[in-house]
Amino acid sequence: MRWLVLVVLCACGSSAPSRTPGSCDGPCPASPIDHVVIVIQENHTFDNYFGHYCTGAAGVTCTTGPGCCEAAPAMEPSGASPIALDDAANGAYDPDHTQACELAEANAGAMDRYVTGAAGCSDPRNFAYAAQAVVQPYWDLATAGALADRYFQPLSGQSSANDMYFARAQFVFSDNDAKPDAIGKDCSIIPNAMSFPGPTLGDLLDGAGVSWAFYAQGYQTMVDAAPSGMCPRPPPDCPFGIGLYPCDFDPSDVPFEYYENLKDDPRVMRDYDQLAKDLDDVKLPQVVFVKGLGYHTEHPGEGTTISDGAGFVREVIDAVNASAYAPDTLILVTWDEGGGFFDHIAPPANGSDGHPYGTRVPLIAIGPHARAGEISHVQLEHSSVVKFTEWNWLGMQTGQLAGRDANVANLGSMLAAGTGVPEN
Repeated sequence: MRWLVLVVLCACGSSAPSRTPGSCDGPCPASPIDHVVIVIQENHTFDNYFGHYCTGAAGVTCTTGPGCCEAAPAMEPSGASPIALDDAANGAYDPDHTQACELAEANAGAMDRYVTGAAGCSDPRNFAYAAQAVVQPYWDLATAGALADRYFQPLSGQSSANDMYFARAQFVFSDNDAKPDAIGKDCSIIPNAMSFPGPTLGDLLDGAGVSWAFYAQGYQTMVDAAPSGMCPRPPPDCPFGIGLYPCDFDPSDVPFEYYENLKDDPRVMRDYDQLAKDLDDVKLPQVVFVKGLGYHTEHPGEGTTISDGAGFVREVIDAVNASAYAPDTLILVTWDEGGGFFDHIAPPANGSDGHPYGTRVPLIAIGPHARAGEISHVQLEHSSVVKFTEWNWLGMQTGQLAGRDANVANLGSMLAAGTGVPEN
């Protein structure tokens, strides 16, 4: 979709919806941040996108500017040189990013088997740094906002398992081993449809009267197609050109769809097109997740381009910034997992749920409450987003899901001091 912003100036009164600056759109938060918008992209490591943005030496401790994060190494430990990851290369190759391969390539923290040494997993194309021309939009966002250089995918392995940490802050299943028993399941290539017990972050927010929603691109098209028993036709601009992922909505991209009490609930499960309407009508929930169709998430392979993903993210940001919500909204842009690409920083030891961390992925904080131009070196992960949400809207009581939200760091290292958000 494309956003149309029409501004009309006149001397007469207006009946358009409006907001009072500084007002609360539900239970008042603990900080000046009354809305958070979390945009989830896919399958790129920190080095993959920001290795050439960072110019600092190893172990740098300063926090302002690209000189304060570690530059990526010129060679992989095997001695290989990186390939340039441009749109064509991104669309042509999808590394094996199962947990078995990601653990084998990381090699207990040596990070030395991405190019060779891990049978069936290693490949020279796994060692790739994005060309500046295609990732410049993300570099610009990092310069204007805050960038985390120690934000790790919470679980080694594929996307769906990592997405679950946004909902539960703990291990639910491995890799893409399950899909939700929800609308769109018959158009997903994942074989096993399953539901899981909560509670989720959504349940906590509902219990406190905090509004929230997940805006998924292509969802309404899938809903409309469901009675026919057929998968929707792909959008004409989807390079893969088939009515499956990455051209159609896949419920496995939405962690809340795995829970019986939340799946396909129209109160919280919304089509991406509805986001523009909710912004215009001043009906934006306080906690928002956004997910594009696969070819807008930068997931490698099947013709997907980095440029299409960056354009989708820019569209979301511009829409929020043009709305009445801009003064009190924090936008977080992150990637669900590293996709099997090389990163030079060894993941931490297992998380508090006993399951292994994966590689670093980028996290960018955007908006008036982000620390402009700063680099956070605090260890973070998807559960940190849950912890921030609990702290900000649920009485500053974290750990309510009894998962990693109890002991991961909060997001304060990326946010202005005036927000009062803790760093830990």
